Amino acid sequence: MPQSLVKNYVHIIFSTKHRNDFIDKSIEKELFSYIATLCTDFESTTLQIGGTDNHIHILCLLSRKIALMKLVQEIKAVSSKWIKTKGKKYEDFFWQEGYGAFSVSPNNIFPVSEYIKNQREHHKEFDFKHEMINYYKKHKIDYDEKYIWD
Repeated sequence: MPQSLVKNYVHIIFSTKHRNDFIDKSIEKELFSYIATLCTDFESTTLQIGGTDNHIHILCLLSRKIALMKLVQEIKAVSSKWIKTKGKKYEDFFWQEGYGAFSVSPNNIFPVSEYIKNQREHHKEFDFKHEMINYYKKHKIDYDEKYIWD
């Protein structure tokens, strides 16, 4: 085949370090917009970003030119530096070291996007740890709980 044809939708999830509440409503729109721009810089189209005070979800179409690990690494590093410039409140901001990433079928783009859009409502019932463990189970990912929380 003379060309590379790829379409990988990915749902990426990561939290703030120790799930500290940094992403309040006063910064979230600007942060999500900034992260969408970072994705675009790496030729990965953002479909939806959402989250709560302590974690975010990103649904994107991953570029064929970048590894998922590299995209997440760049998003976290650059956005962490950026948010620290937004005032004294954010000087101690850090993302957690790890992340979760899950493939999304083209048929499930809309439901996943809606799920991400409604994170604040969803998390009135479930905390971040419960959500992530459910994702690991749903996607049959083996994990050791002592290694997934920082």
